[in-house]
Amino acid sequence: MSNKRYNNDDYIQNHWWFASRTRAINIVVEPLLPQSSNLQLLDVGCGAGNMIESLGKYGKVKGLDIDERPVQKARERGYDVDQFDATKPMPFDNNTFDAVAALDVIEHTEDDIAILTDSYRILKPGGLMIVTVPAFMWLWTHNDDLNAHVRRYTAGELKQKLAQVGYNVQRVTYNNFFIFPMAAPLLMLRKRADSKKDLASHHVDEEEYQVEMEPTSPTVNNVLTNVGKVEAGLMKHVNLPFGTSLIAVGQKPQ
Repeated sequence: MSNKRYNNDDYIQNHWWFASRTRAINIVVEPLLPQSSNLQLLDVGCGAGNMIESLGKYGKVKGLDIDERPVQKARERGYDVDQFDATKPMPFDNNTFDAVAALDVIEHTEDDIAILTDSYRILKPGGLMIVTVPAFMWLWTHNDDLNAHVRRYTAGELKQKLAQVGYNVQRVTYNNFFIFPMAAPLLMLRKRADSKKDLASHHVDEEEYQVEMEPTSPTVNNVLTNVGKVEAGLMKHVNLPFGTSLIAVGQKPQ
């Protein structure tokens, strides 16, 4: 299956999952960031740069990704992205960035601590580490295989890893809380039936540059997008107790 239909920029930006995650990240992060539009940000594992425009409202964004194919696509889009393995010491001086984002990244590597640790080094004192990851190993499905995941997390595990590196944990909240009661049984049924969505993935196809978004009808997409808006409003005030993914923010001590 070609990614031209389901991996184009407009489809991705308007897909309920991506739009809801972006909205939730902004809700969680904005109150914690310095009130400036001139921040220095790093998007680790940025892929084709799908989040760089959103992060760009906070300042200048540099991107890194391990795979040459999404790096090339990001550069075609006009983003400042280099190819680099972020589990190794990143090519930046200590205390360089106001924020480092690893958005659905650290679950792809055996050494998630290495990324969190070197991000800590290159953050300025008071800088923020912004992390999103999939939640709960028991929700593992074929989609995790397509994405070349190594693990899924609980809130406690993610909080512990951030604290282990030295971050002061500011927030850890689950995301996709309202759809969890529907999504979890569906994922388990798919897993039991060994049902595998025919989605393109750059992890298994050399012609692709990222994993394809799962197609959703316009009606369902609209409903789930509105659910995400309600959830983001709730997330302004509380950390959600469960969901299919997690958002966490750690702060390097001043």
